[in-house]
Amino acid sequence: VEDVLMLVCDGLKGLPDAVGEVWPRTVVQTCVVHLLRASFRYAARQDWDKIAKALKPVYTAPTEDAATSRFLEFTEVWGEKYPAIVRLWENAWAEFVPFLQFDVEIRRIVCTTNAIESVNARIRRAVRARGHFPSEAAALKCVYLAVMSLDPSGKGRKRWTMRWKRALQAFDIAFDGRLSATRI
Repeated sequence: VEDVLMLVCDGLKGLPDAVGEVWPRTVVQTCVVHLLRASFRYAARQDWDKIAKALKPVYTAPTEDAATSRFLEFTEVWGEKYPAIVRLWENAWAEFVPFLQFDVEIRRIVCTTNAIESVNARIRRAVRARGHFPSEAAALKCVYLAVMSLDPSGKGRKRWTMRWKRALQAFDIAFDGRLSATRI
């Protein structure tokens, strides 16, 4: 891989630095859904809905400045009761804010790593069920069949393609042609 446009990660320590060393032009983005889930780890269950509602203006803000002011409002309301949540967001802020520079179409795609994790879980399940493989080709066939079983009719692929059209255009504009250069 010559150039990586964007990496969405789930808070794994050291990953942003490692990617930055190998691909310096890569935008490293933390998974917003993982950040929210990590916030709930520090909160009492009865406050989850209120915290989610209070954090939504932060990650849906149109600009970084707006997100900062919404986060300060969150801190005023919840900072005393849940200082660990405030610290969590402050520590992740550098990897969270790249998300805010993109169009809504891109935000919809990169806000979570759940789709990738779902595919990985399916592949792991298929490999675990098989146990061992006599050759590398057999292992690749198992992975291929697991991925193809996600959409056996092929109808989902059409929906997926249509869903990505606007995001692909937004990515191409946001990354100044780096995306179309890799497809030629």
